[in-house]
Amino acid sequence: MAVDIAGLAISLGFSLGAFAGGGWWCLRRMAQARLLLDTPTSKIRSAAQGYVELYGMLHPQGDGQLSAPLTGTPCLWWRYRIEEYRESGKSKSWRVVDSGVSDAWLRLADATGECLIDPRGAEVRPATRQVWTGHQRHPRGAMVPGGLRGWLSGGEYRYTEERLHANEPLYAIGDFRTSGGGRQGLDLGSAQGAVIREWKGDFAGLLQRFDSNGNGQLDEAEWGRVRLAAQLEAEDRHRHTSAAPAMNHMRRPAESQPFLLSSHGEDVLARQFRWQALLGAVLCVGGAVATVYVLRVTGLM
Repeated sequence: MAVDIAGLAISLGFSLGAFAGGGWWCLRRMAQARLLLDTPTSKIRSAAQGYVELYGMLHPQGDGQLSAPLTGTPCLWWRYRIEEYRESGKSKSWRVVDSGVSDAWLRLADATGECLIDPRGAEVRPATRQVWTGHQRHPRGAMVPGGLRGWLSGGEYRYTEERLHANEPLYAIGDFRTSGGGRQGLDLGSAQGAVIREWKGDFAGLLQRFDSNGNGQLDEAEWGRVRLAAQLEAEDRHRHTSAAPAMNHMRRPAESQPFLLSSHGEDVLARQFRWQALLGAVLCVGGAVATVYVLRVTGLM
């Protein structure tokens, strides 16, 4: 029996892709669900430096709230997507024509303190999500239909907007750091190196300060004075930083740990991740069965 090499390659590509992708997604979501449940919730004031889990209330920053781009609703974070309905023969689909997400920092507070969160790189799962359709490329200023009517109102554009609002609860897990307040230790070698690299950015100024013989170069003795001055500068900067009030920050972890911001708690998130893991497992098994079937039909197995 002749084998259609091109058709076989496409079929195996799809089935093996489903097998590998589904298995990877299943294992990833199961590991994330386990991590969420195993990480204890910390209070902001006593949280350790590193990967922590916090739960508190969102509050506006000093410069006020944001305005959501599609509805104009006051909020602290937004994400939107605009899709256009396209028809090409028998093919019908929604194509994304515009999207965006805010990167303003969030202010999370609990009974013990406050933490500023950089949402860039986070998987954000807000409670507020509006979807509706219309006839304008950008719906700003138009009334947003509510409920099911927003889906059935018709139109060649579909709009999706998600938001986090002030005084809403927020679950956050990510990399937590505290600066100031005397909590930071001094790595003198690294701090000294950072100062020297900063000074090298203005090498003419460096020569003006330390080239005592005026030959346009820094000899070993002059470099020694540079290193000593950089050490003193690093120590002085550390003293000023330590004297400042403690500031807590959370951002995306440097490692592959999840960075999550959610209006729902860890139990809800873990349950959602397990359902997604189950779907990944189904896809993985389906891909494996399809691969075996294709190989048997073509006589390669």
